[in-house]
Amino acid sequence: MKTYFEKIQSLTKNIAPELVDFSLPRDIARTPTQASSNFITNKEQGDWAENLIVRAINNNAKNHIAVKYGKSDDLVAGEEGFDVFFQEFQNELDTIGKRPDLLIFKKVDFDETLGFDISHIPHEKIDAYVKKAIAGIEVRSSAFLIDRYEESMLKRTNFFTEKALSIKDEILSKYRDLLENPTRKSYVDVLQGLNAETIHVSDFKVPGWRSSERLVRLNELLKNLKSAIKEIQKRDYLSITPKVEDIKVVYKWIETFNVPHYYFQVFFDKVYGISFENIMKIISNPDNEGIVFSVESDTKNQNKTTIKIKSKTGVEVASRVDEPQHKSVRKEMDRGRLLFYVTFQGGTAYLDVENLKQVLNIKGQF
Repeated sequence: MKTYFEKIQSLTKNIAPELVDFSLPRDIARTPTQASSNFITNKEQGDWAENLIVRAINNNAKNHIAVKYGKSDDLVAGEEGFDVFFQEFQNELDTIGKRPDLLIFKKVDFDETLGFDISHIPHEKIDAYVKKAIAGIEVRSSAFLIDRYEESMLKRTNFFTEKALSIKDEILSKYRDLLENPTRKSYVDVLQGLNAETIHVSDFKVPGWRSSERLVRLNELLKNLKSAIKEIQKRDYLSITPKVEDIKVVYKWIETFNVPHYYFQVFFDKVYGISFENIMKIISNPDNEGIVFSVESDTKNQNKTTIKIKSKTGVEVASRVDEPQHKSVRKEMDRGRLLFYVTFQGGTAYLDVENLKQVLNIKGQF
């Protein structure tokens, strides 16, 4: 019977090297030189999401305990000591891989002397302990209400689909004669093939006709049609977002500890979970691209290549989240530079325990 690591290792062979090339070493990260207010707010939100999941698990579990494990520090780029912390973090990535934010232990394996936070303990002192964990969880946060977002995206898609098909009908009914010209006839084929299904993959070049009043109007309609189609073709789902560079260091951690790994995406109304194994299966199938996942350069994260997997491909592990309290904080940096950011406190995630057990593959009482 294959170990967990061997299962993941087999899956890496099915992933296109153009997406993730496991034969190449990870890219070396440059040390950030300056933090921004937005960066610190995102960090605070991420810390809140981790604490939310820890509280939810530890308040509901009878036989399991969640422990903070991921490498973290209150220092930010530009503060004294950050360079040392960052280099130590990079060295650890090459040694054991990327620590997941949380570990789940059976209660009988929990070490009370180490407590609920082992994130600052050097890895060599806790490696044997970590191998007793039943799961490692990477917690991601997103400042959205997923249900409201999807409702809005459905309305947007329906609106622009109706608009696009109406423009198509107007062109074919009022300007068909202009399009019968041999130099323009290809547009007839494009328009006739346009429907609620094909509109998601359709594309054409707006010609730029100006030689008559009717051609100018036809050109404007084609321009509006293309604009509506672009709106329809935008990604319409919120995602679980493993960065390509992280997949390699998560794989390294799994190789080191042979502990199952999971991603939890925390929204401000729900939480979704998915196993790393399922992530690997999804991205190894090219037919899933554009439907279940997309590959994008994330402008919010230094344009790093990010795999965005439809959140609802995962399992809803918390059906409701009470929003946290938030407040503004002033932070003084060197040279008197001021940063203002938001901190988050409180909030509750209402776990669906059976769904959580399904995701984490836990049998018996949680």
